[in-house]
Amino acid sequence: MKQKPIIESFFDVTTNTYSYVVSDPATKQCAIIDSVLDFDSVSATTGTKQADRIITYVQQHHLNVQWILETHVHADHLSAAQYIKQHLGGCVAMSEKISLVQRTFGPIYHFDGEYFTAHPSFDYLFAEGEQFKIGQLDAYNIATPGHTPACLSYVVGDAVFVGDTLFMPDYGTARCDFPNGSAEQLFDSVQKLYQLPDDTRVFLCHDYLPTSRQQYQCQTSIAEQKNKNVHIHLGINKQNFVAMREQRDKSLKMPKLILAAIQVNMDAGKLPTPESNGIRYLRLPLNYFNTTQDQG
Repeated sequence: MKQKPIIESFFDVTTNTYSYVVSDPATKQCAIIDSVLDFDSVSATTGTKQADRIITYVQQHHLNVQWILETHVHADHLSAAQYIKQHLGGCVAMSEKISLVQRTFGPIYHFDGEYFTAHPSFDYLFAEGEQFKIGQLDAYNIATPGHTPACLSYVVGDAVFVGDTLFMPDYGTARCDFPNGSAEQLFDSVQKLYQLPDDTRVFLCHDYLPTSRQQYQCQTSIAEQKNKNVHIHLGINKQNFVAMREQRDKSLKMPKLILAAIQVNMDAGKLPTPESNGIRYLRLPLNYFNTTQDQG
């Protein structure tokens, strides 16, 4: 019988993001997945309301944070990984393929070429398919590139956390037009997820609430995705999916927080070091992106 972790979701309506606390009832060990740091882009001000909700839950349920996991380098919100680690401890981890993202975007922000080598960002980097534990819960990752080259889905007991690879079946799949993204890879990644048992619980990173639905949702199943996903249900071939995804991506705007989010998130949620006046500064590469390309 599959282990059944306790899963609590936290929704940030500003960025349409779901974060999760996944805990082992036997040991009280837990993992936090895809946390959100509040960020007002107009005033360039950060806040911790969303992260504090998670911290309060962990403390009230007397949990011990073992892992702070990222499914990928998010382009639509800033990670609260470092803030949560400061208050609760835990190992901040993601895919070892983060180096591809850092090599791609580091020069865009004119970061020192040796920065990420000299100052490793994450506490731990997972190899593809690596097994790990959350207390006594068995867990492993599935590499699911396509949206980004460093996307991981985390399988924990009877549940899988798929990041931006899949959305709710009535919304489809993630965009693939970021640097090193690939619709072909996304198709292959989803086929790997579809090999999981049909009753596997699927937890999503975002929900954008299509007009056909009244309430935000974060949970579906492998069977539901295989049979009902509007972009990639059984019977959709790779060629048609890629053509649809690439055409759709051409119509999407650039995520509003991408320039702030990527430079923070590819450094494990670390905010820029204060300069001599005590103020932290984000970098904006003016006129670098000549297209305005929003969610999936």
